[in-house]
Parts: sequence; C-alpha cells; structure tokens
Amino acid sequence: MLRSSAWPASARTVDTARLEESARVAASAGRHGSAPADRLAFARSVAASAPLLSAGTAGGAFAALAAVGAADIALARTVEPHLDALGILAQAGVPAPEGSTWGVFAAEGAGLRLTATSGGSGGSFALDGTKPWCSLASTLSNALVTAHVGDDRQLFAVDLRQDGVTVHDEAWVARGMPDVPSGPVDFDGVHATPVGDPGWYLTRPGFAWGGIGVATCWWGGAVGLGRVLRDLAVARPESELLQAALGATVADLADAEDALADAAARIDGTDPTSTSDDDWSLLAQVVRSRVRRAVDAVRHRVVATIGPAPLTADPAIAARVADLELYVLQDHGERDLARIGRIVVERGGVAW
Repeated sequence: MLRSSAWPASARTVDTARLEESARVAASAGRHGSAPADRLAFARSVAASAPLLSAGTAGGAFAALAAVGAADIALARTVEPHLDALGILAQAGVPAPEGSTWGVFAAEGAGLRLTATSGGSGGSFALDGTKPWCSLASTLSNALVTAHVGDDRQLFAVDLRQDGVTVHDEAWVARGMPDVPSGPVDFDGVHATPVGDPGWYLTRPGFAWGGIGVATCWWGGAVGLGRVLRDLAVARPESELLQAALGATVADLADAEDALADAAARIDGTDPTSTSDDDWSLLAQVVRSRVRRAVDAVRHRVVATIGPAPLTADPAIAARVADLELYVLQDHGERDLARIGRIVVERGGVAW
C-alpha cells in the first residue's frame, strides 16, 4: 500500500499486505461480538513482529500502523498505544511484563487533575485524582500515565488491575469506535513506578514521533475509504463524476503519504542521542495537520459520493466513516494550526 518514494528503507521491512489481511480477520471477529481482549491479543502479535518506533525504524513502525488502519480503524486505535508504550518503555530501559497489554494516558481535561505523591523509599509513588480519555482501561493490564509532580508532569507505569483504579466505561457514548471506550479513570492511592524523570516524556523527540504515528493510522483509515470509492468507480466506468472524485481522493492520499514518508525518513536519519525537540514538534504538528486535512477531504468526498445507502446497509463502511471522523479529532484543528503559527513566530522553522 506504500507508494511514495520518500519512504525510508525500514518501511520495506514490513509486509503490509500480509499484516493488513491479518488485521482484517482480527477486526472482523471483534466487530461481531468477541471480547476486546481478542483485539489486544492481536496488538501483542503485532508487537512481536513489527518494529517499535525509534530512529532507524520509523518507516517500518509507520508502515505497520498504516496497514492496520487500512483494515480497521478501531483496531489501529487499539494497536497504536500498545506499540507506543512498548517503545517508550524500551527507550527508558524499563522492561514490560510478559503478556502485558498497554495504553498511554497522557491527556488533560478541564477540572480534572491527577497528582503523584512520593512514597519515600524505593522510588514508589501514589496516584490520586482523575485522568480523562483513558482508552480500553477496563481491558488493559497496564498503562503509562502522566501525573503532576509539583510544577512538572511525569510518566508512570501503572498496573490497572490493582485496588484503587475505577474505570468509567459508562461515560463513553460515542457512535464512532463504540468498542474502544475512552472514559475517565479515577485513581485512589494507586501504586505507580516512575518512567523517566519529570518532564522527560513530553520533551524527548519520541513524543513528537508518536504523534506522527497516530496520523499514520488516520491515513490508513482513509485509504480504506478510498478503496470503497475505487470499487464503485470500477463498477461504473461510464461515470466521470466518480472518476473525478476518485482522482481527487488519490491526490489527497498521495499528499498525506508523502508527508508521512518524509517524516519517517527524517526520523530514521536523525541522531538518536539528540535531546532537542524544537524541530520535531514543528514537523510533527505540520504533518498531523496535513494528514488531517487530507483525511477530512477524503471522508467528506466519499460520503457525498456514495450516498446514504452504504452508510445504512454496510456495517463495515458505516463503522469506518464514524470511527475515522472521531479519531481525527485527536488533532485540534484550528488550535493546532495556531500552534504551528506560534512556533514559527517564536523560533522560525520555515524556509520562506
């Protein structure tokens, strides 16, 4: 499914066709009532074969996420944070327990706060408060969670099965990704182990790289929608309107892929010992905004072109449209575009 010439060599280490087919089988089982644990089992299988995101492996890591997204968006939403967490743990030199499944809970919410208090000897901490947007918390075994420590935020590894963890799946009423509940979680004196020093998680280059990985899932999901339009155009070769819509979709997806491929090449060619995040934060936000714009255009165009029938009669298409619409809202639209402008005003970063 990769066509851009900008992809680095590491992207060719992943058999995207084979991975997509495996993901499609796993997603089909999940959407027909099997437990979320089945999708997490698939996430573990991907982690056993796909490269984790790092300098030198970004192409392969992004290729794997795109393939899963092309098969099923909700499955990609399950796989991506598991791989992200394993990559973070590897970078920090912290081993993951055998058979564990992971999420990354780093969002903040108005009126909600999670604090970490040192337990003294042994480096243990206790977490108290509420964390929003905790995807699959009721099913995962573990999570990496950010919490406030004084004026900083620090990352902690948490066993979600211990006492003091209360998951609110009932708060999740979304029509997109209904099987990936992402409600708040209450923590009451929950034991947590630090992963890196205060501020480390948010300032390392990998934080920006992970954001590009999420955008790769969006692109994969939009590729799946583009195939719906392509099949319709093939079935009706006399329709120039379908051909025009397909042509515009091809161009949008190619633009987004070029952005992702170029980012992967830059990551793979970087100095892995670098600690500067200035260039990476700008690059990541520009790439995410470019992909979001392309994905939104594809989704709007496909929905307008195919009409209501597939959205009401084909569960796979209906789910893909709803899932993708919700997933891309991890990009904050105009606020993130303003962030790009602010970075350029404050420290440059564009050639013109």
